[in-house]
Amino acid sequence: MRRILFVLPGQEELGASLQSLGSLEQGVLELRHFPDGESYVRVDSEVRGAQVLILCQLHHPDDKILPLLLLVGTLRDLGAHSIGLVAPYLAYMRQDKRFHAGEGISARYFARLLSQQFDWLLTVDPHLHRIHALSEVYSMPALALTAVEPIAQWLRSQVQQPLIIGPDGESEQWARKVATAAGCPCEVLTKERFGDREVKVSLPHVTEYLDRTPVLVDDIISTGRTMQQAAAHLRASGMSAPVCIGVHGIFAPGAREEMEAAGLRVVTSNSISDPSNRIDLAPLLMLGLHQLLK
Repeated sequence: MRRILFVLPGQEELGASLQSLGSLEQGVLELRHFPDGESYVRVDSEVRGAQVLILCQLHHPDDKILPLLLLVGTLRDLGAHSIGLVAPYLAYMRQDKRFHAGEGISARYFARLLSQQFDWLLTVDPHLHRIHALSEVYSMPALALTAVEPIAQWLRSQVQQPLIIGPDGESEQWARKVATAAGCPCEVLTKERFGDREVKVSLPHVTEYLDRTPVLVDDIISTGRTMQQAAAHLRASGMSAPVCIGVHGIFAPGAREEMEAAGLRVVTSNSISDPSNRIDLAPLLMLGLHQLLK
């Protein structure tokens, strides 16, 4: 059966890598806006009877979800056999409970919306917290891969004597997985609060690692403040400026530039297109596609 990959704007480089690795046909698509802001979608590929894959970075999802859904509707009308979504970064995972009265649980609503439209989902390191598995909220087959091994491969080739550091307690499990895969030690920064304003950050056994390169790892870098605070503590403890690795660089405006101005090396995967991309997820995603498209 033919397999056709449609690449939405922002993922062109990752899409090209997937096509070359998987011998996927390139879907031809026209997306634009009418003067009133409405989306126009046209599919210029024959998709009848084909397995269709859509690669879409769901960073700033509100701008992307409607064109995505219009594309799915068009592909269904044109006779596609199946339609899967490859979303390396999966949005709307953090609002996973009703924190305050009257709030919506958007993680569940977004999962319901996508499950109604697609036949399967492939993503990388979704922000699972109170939701422990995608199957709790997605009714379609949903495969979540982890970028632990691609990160470890990059570390082995690019960083001398790394010390993996989780910037806070939430990142501990993630940081230890990366350290195990990379074959290097791991520590987690601890925070002790004194009243409402004073926070003491400490790194256990810091004197044992002064000859190592500190590497802060987390699944998401947004404002970058947690990593900057952690980096300041590491420097004050006599360590060198750390490498900061995030799977998904969703960067608030100016966040990456602020981190780099502070002397930090910022590295992300290409789940979201950004100048900091150094870790290629294409081989990992192909492994996932082989599982889903058996």
